[in-house]
Amino acid sequence: MRIDAHQHFWRYDAAEYEWIDESMTAIRRDFLPEDLQKEMRTAGFDASVAVQARQSLDETRWLLGLADEHPFIAGVVGWVDLQSDVVEAQIEAVRHPKLVGVRHIVQAEADGFLARPAFRRGIAALERHGLAYDILVYARQLREAIPFAAAFPEQRFVLDHLGKPDIRAGAFDSWRRDLDRFAALPNVWAKLSGLVTEADWRRWTRAELHRYVEAAFDAFDADRLMIGSDWPVCTVAGTYTDVMEVVTTALERRSAAERDAVLGGTAAKFWNLHVPSADPHPPRIRWSRRSPVQFRKWKPPQSN
Repeated sequence: MRIDAHQHFWRYDAAEYEWIDESMTAIRRDFLPEDLQKEMRTAGFDASVAVQARQSLDETRWLLGLADEHPFIAGVVGWVDLQSDVVEAQIEAVRHPKLVGVRHIVQAEADGFLARPAFRRGIAALERHGLAYDILVYARQLREAIPFAAAFPEQRFVLDHLGKPDIRAGAFDSWRRDLDRFAALPNVWAKLSGLVTEADWRRWTRAELHRYVEAAFDAFDADRLMIGSDWPVCTVAGTYTDVMEVVTTALERRSAAERDAVLGGTAAKFWNLHVPSADPHPPRIRWSRRSPVQFRKWKPPQSN
């Protein structure tokens, strides 16, 4: 079973998705389950986890409705206002068998946000309700994320996009040190996702990105890593299959057990996903070493 642990859906509206700027005109349109399922079938993936892109309860309800209609959506990481005095009521209002976690777009917040008492009270509420939390931060914010995650040893956390290292600028060493410190916490996992949009969209290579994937393996090991596409944001830098092959080709040197964990097993266990039976002979991503294609000029997205 292959699970894409990080993707998005939206009905495009310029006011709601203002972060999709002029450099990303290709994704200024609707992206819905039928679109994703075609890409997943081609790449050999069976199920996905849909992640919030707007900070609204309405979007969370909409994503859960899509998950009801489309069994391949195995889980939803939604949004509730974790700083609200009525956060418990909000969680109850969106309670659903496929609501597996919550995310806040912390990368857009001021430094120190993760230390806010109100926000931490919201995280404590998630722990009581058995919901995981996705940490979305830039690399410079990883240092704040470490004591934050350490303060909730019973809460499950997953780091989106490996903490968004600045690959385009060649940043590695300081990010690697912070990632290692973060991974030393036993209650955190990480997604091998979003790397192509942190690199140069036009000139990225697998070899360049494999360096970051290997660092993640050294820090976490396969049982705490999961593959994610970050579709459709990723399409500004490559096709769905191109993006997933960044990870699958890096896994060629790994054991079958490690490949199975990263490509689906870790996600299924982390979120306790119930995935419907898939085609017994689905197409699979080829374990090839194709030369990377060239893409458009890079400009960093503000939210994914």
